[in-house]
Amino acid sequence: MSDIAPHILIVTSRYYEKIVLELEAGVEEALDRVGATYETIEVPGAFEIPAAIRMAMDAAEFDGFIGLGCVIRGETSHYDYVCGETARAMMDISLLGTPIGFGVLTVENQDQAWVRADRKQKNKGQEIVDACVAMVNLSHHFSDVDV
Repeated sequence: MSDIAPHILIVTSRYYEKIVLELEAGVEEALDRVGATYETIEVPGAFEIPAAIRMAMDAAEFDGFIGLGCVIRGETSHYDYVCGETARAMMDISLLGTPIGFGVLTVENQDQAWVRADRKQKNKGQEIVDACVAMVNLSHHFSDVDV
């Protein structure tokens, strides 16, 4: 799938640790399959993922970024704010031309989260890597085009 062996930063929030560790394992397996190198950093919650990626964009050389986390609906509107603002900030970063893999699960309950994170079920980790690597390749394609 990959034209290059990208170097990826994984920014993970392990607020729901077991779910996100399974999601991470799927991402790491998929990155290994495409020959990517990667580093992982941890942030407190999903809301902090975009800020960490933005900081890393200025400080280090990465071909792309993957944000991993899980937000499960609770009793208050906090869920809506965290999900919406995290997604918006990740989209803002991607519109700068930065390859992003958006891996923040936004679900109603832990059962839904497990189905998505589990490598034997939906394996969203693989899908996240596929998207990120595709955007890395597209970024390199456009940077190599003579204008």
